[in-house]
Amino acid sequence: MHRRDFTNLLGLGLLAGSLPVALAACRSGSAPSTGTGEFVPLGTVADLDAQGALANADLQGQNVAVVRDPSAPATLLAVSAVCTHAGCTVAWDQAQALFACPCHGGRFNPDGSVNSGPPPRGLTALAAKIEGDQVLVQL
Repeated sequence: MHRRDFTNLLGLGLLAGSLPVALAACRSGSAPSTGTGEFVPLGTVADLDAQGALANADLQGQNVAVVRDPSAPATLLAVSAVCTHAGCTVAWDQAQALFACPCHGGRFNPDGSVNSGPPPRGLTALAAKIEGDQVLVQL
């Protein structure tokens, strides 16, 4: 084997070895996933109705928010509350009926789709339901 062939193979091996790290870095704006598939309590229906939204920055390692669908109040909309632009936590703006990112002005519709600003994609949607007096989110 010639030195050039060895160097090319070594370079290819280093490139292939760094690919998983590069892919993980590209996903840094997405919410971490526990992948349990379980519904976990986020709060009470009374708190949701009083506050307009329920949020938890560390619900089993995830940052989530739940609101009632403004066009169908019996329906819950749950999303990852991590902005897809820079990873900041979005907050529900009751007056505008959208999620707002405080970092760079991104706005998201109640279902998590991008309304305006720099976010490259919508918030990750999650399943939510009411059982008794509890609001549950599927993680």
